[in-house]
Amino acid sequence: MAWEISGRKISKVGVVGSGNIGPDIALYFSKVLHNHGIPVIVVDIDEKALKLGEARVKGKVGRGVKTRAFREEEAASMIKNLSWTKDYSKLSGVDLVIEAATENIVIKRKIFSELEKICPKTTIFASNSSHIEPEVIFAETKNKERGFVIHYFFPAERSIIVEIVPGKDSSSDIVDFLKKFYEQIGKAPIKVKSRFGYAIDPIFEGIFLAAALLVEKGVGTVKQVDAMAQRALGLGVGPFTAMNLTGGNPITQHGLTEMHEKINSWFHSPRILDNQVTIGKPWDTPKIGEEVKYKPKTYEVVSNLLRGAFFGLVCETLESGIVNIGDLEMGVENALVMNPPFQMMNKIGVDKALELVNAYSKECPDFIIPDMLVKQAKSGKPWDIPLVFREDKDDVAVVTIRRPKTLNALNPVVMNQLETIFTEIKEDNKIKGAVLTGFGVKAFVSGADINEIARIKTPEELEFFALKGQETLNLVENLGKPVICALNGLAFGGGNELAMACTARIAIKGLKVLAGQPEPKLGIIPGFGGSQRLPRIVGLSNAWPILRTGNPISSSEALKIGLIHEEIEGDIKEAGVALAKKVISGEVTISPIKKEPIKIPESLPEVDIGHLSRKTDELLKKATLEGVKMTLEEGLKYEAKTLGECLKTKDMRIGMETFIKYGPKRNAEFANV
Repeated sequence: MAWEISGRKISKVGVVGSGNIGPDIALYFSKVLHNHGIPVIVVDIDEKALKLGEARVKGKVGRGVKTRAFREEEAASMIKNLSWTKDYSKLSGVDLVIEAATENIVIKRKIFSELEKICPKTTIFASNSSHIEPEVIFAETKNKERGFVIHYFFPAERSIIVEIVPGKDSSSDIVDFLKKFYEQIGKAPIKVKSRFGYAIDPIFEGIFLAAALLVEKGVGTVKQVDAMAQRALGLGVGPFTAMNLTGGNPITQHGLTEMHEKINSWFHSPRILDNQVTIGKPWDTPKIGEEVKYKPKTYEVVSNLLRGAFFGLVCETLESGIVNIGDLEMGVENALVMNPPFQMMNKIGVDKALELVNAYSKECPDFIIPDMLVKQAKSGKPWDIPLVFREDKDDVAVVTIRRPKTLNALNPVVMNQLETIFTEIKEDNKIKGAVLTGFGVKAFVSGADINEIARIKTPEELEFFALKGQETLNLVENLGKPVICALNGLAFGGGNELAMACTARIAIKGLKVLAGQPEPKLGIIPGFGGSQRLPRIVGLSNAWPILRTGNPISSSEALKIGLIHEEIEGDIKEAGVALAKKVISGEVTISPIKKEPIKIPESLPEVDIGHLSRKTDELLKKATLEGVKMTLEEGLKYEAKTLGECLKTKDMRIGMETFIKYGPKRNAEFANV
């Protein structure tokens, strides 16, 4: 078997280096490729490193079995799919090889020189360098078109971000392939132009530098600044703790020194980092659960300075032109596990963000204030952060919702961008149809933003919220051009409602969980059309248990009842474009959704709603049964009004609070009132 995309196959993968990150890269490849029979070969000249790497992988997989992340047979298959060897000849026939050796240009070049002798001419060469430009790494390789940096982040088997960095001679076709391949195996690739450190590491190491300088000035101890930085920037761990976890002191020391020459003079290796590298010890950071005390005034000073540095760093990276704002925002949030920077600036005001950067520059005169931040603040407008993307394929526009951290959940920004993009598609005479899909392989859209709904105070506000969302879905439904929903993963709640507003739906074959309306589990009913479009598409008898239990159905079940047009093996986006073209040409005819009232069967299936709220169920039955007696337009408005009534119940608050506090795995204890 092989993984085939756009005419290129991946049937064997190699990883060179069994040190800090190579085993984790290999583990991820084996996790996603073992079911396809695609072997992963790990090569290292050090037998001890190989044994340690293999033991580390087995340990992580074993822990995954204990936490039920992996089934025992799945874990065994993943381990069996991995080979550990000193023999470079085992890499003969690989289609993709990742070099994950030490950050030493001589060693890297030697490895790729050896690989050129062994690997086919079609093999993609990639270096997991964290800093070095691809032109430097592949300067001595014969075929520079196939050379790239693919930068993983710690821990590589879990962090979804990879930076794909082509050199000036790298093939654009291979770049496109790599972006598709990594998305299909569950990563979130961002394309970054060549520059030392790429897009993310100058921000990561810059934040560490800003924190280290505060310690040097005596503003706080390492423990204190680490804890304050974590709080101020929403970091998963503080900057000093991150250095300990990644063993990053020597690499960061070298990186900051090089950035001083290649980016700007503010970057440099601080004295305390030089000392720490010399003594070879970890930083004295807070232990798990340790309470670190500091004065509120100190926190105010530290948080303002760190935010100023953070905002300046991300704007410098954006201004350099090596990455777009959408990719940078997603990369920083997910790779560094911290608050998304441009959203932070929008929240406090871009003018306030500029004030913080100016204040930091006064403390550190070498720190550059990016011109684009000054201009944005003067404009009085927030940053425009794209979450919905349009790419035209001939006369078909492909629209992708991308919020991987929330499984592409709908929020006001997404809804506004969908409305803008589909209005543009409607008015674009060159475009004859569209495909709507989600980013990644887990979800099309996981639902609406529950936190936003939970903040609503009155029935009238909740009704308005639903009507506003319905406007966007009505635009998609009545576009005047076919819109194919390519369900790349699950579609829950507002996601399924958005999918049902499309002309037709296709889904990846074999999805055990595809579509559902889980609103009753939250103590509410659908508000974007679920109670009205679902019965009109699949029939009221089929819709009845889906709506009332909140339980999802599989892709095969969705095909059987007519919710989707087809199950797809292969590239779901390409299949969506192909179907759109057939609908445009008249080769395929899709029956439009019924806009008139539909008949209610004499009897409907008995439904056991289990622990769910009887009060919510009454409202859901009312919205559905009364709404389908009306036209679709009237039924949608009636659904929105009935959703508003949920706010009068105690069970809505119980459902919302339970979900926000415990997530979807815990059942709410409804009061039925």
